Amino acid sequence: MSAPTIDQAAAPVPARATGPAPTAPNASADRPRPAADGPGGPGGPPGARSPARRRFLQGAWAVSLLAALLTGFTGYLFTFSHLQERHFQSTSYKSFRDQLAKAVAPTGAAADGEPVALIDIPAIGLHQAVVVEGTTGRDLMRGPGHRRDTALPGQQGVAVVFGRGASFGSPFARLSELRVGDRIRATTGQGTFSYTVNVYGGADSPITDPAANRLVLVTGDSGWIPGSTVLIGARLDGAAQPNPGGRPASTPYDKALAADKSALAALQLWTLALLGAVVAATLAARYWRRTAAYLSLAPVLGAVLWNVYENAAALLPNLY
Repeated sequence: MSAPTIDQAAAPVPARATGPAPTAPNASADRPRPAADGPGGPGGPPGARSPARRRFLQGAWAVSLLAALLTGFTGYLFTFSHLQERHFQSTSYKSFRDQLAKAVAPTGAAADGEPVALIDIPAIGLHQAVVVEGTTGRDLMRGPGHRRDTALPGQQGVAVVFGRGASFGSPFARLSELRVGDRIRATTGQGTFSYTVNVYGGADSPITDPAANRLVLVTGDSGWIPGSTVLIGARLDGAAQPNPGGRPASTPYDKALAADKSALAALQLWTLALLGAVVAATLAARYWRRTAAYLSLAPVLGAVLWNVYENAAALLPNLY
């Protein structure tokens, strides 16, 4: 072994460290830590939403709900209202035929919505349609309506019958297709009568016909929201039956294109009932099994919503 050199022997021996070894400085230790981000944005507590986002979501829900209700109302008018009218026509046809067979069908004043006649217009494909008493929006949900202050078809005088053109079966949708010479047949408690179309008219050009015994059919001028009326006049073929008279005066709701404003109060009540049913369904889904809650309350919601739509439809023009 070689001896250490003079320089190596003179070099001081480093002292052994007694404390923990120093660590390298962490560059990220002095960097500021970002605040926790919640749903409400940077620095917000978890689960919180900013007021602007909350208002946006509330507005989106309101618009979506309104769109769903309007879509449902459109579906009701153009689909389910036809089924509703067809059901009433089917049941009232059987009862009116029974009244005719027993000779107890009304020939004078009758209650609102009561069947008073059958009408056939082969040229527009209308067969054995039940005509009910009254021409309010709610009356015309059941089918063609006889204006209460006029004679019944086949009686002495002028008989006036209204019919819808777009909703609730739209029995008079093709009324404007009638031509002079087309036949109309009506059956009441006094027999079966034939009419021949001979004149046209409208809101701006009322029918003028010197014939004493005739029939006037009325509907809207549009398949959308009607702004005027279409009138078809027909003369009675043969002798007329006696008119017992004593009919009630017409009301503002009986006029053409009138809205049945008496349905407004019922609409408000059914709307409140709908809100209550929605709240009940929400609470039931929260504290009960969600599927069971929705299945249990779905029939209630459907029935209430149906009444909301029906009363809203009564506020539309009665010939719509």
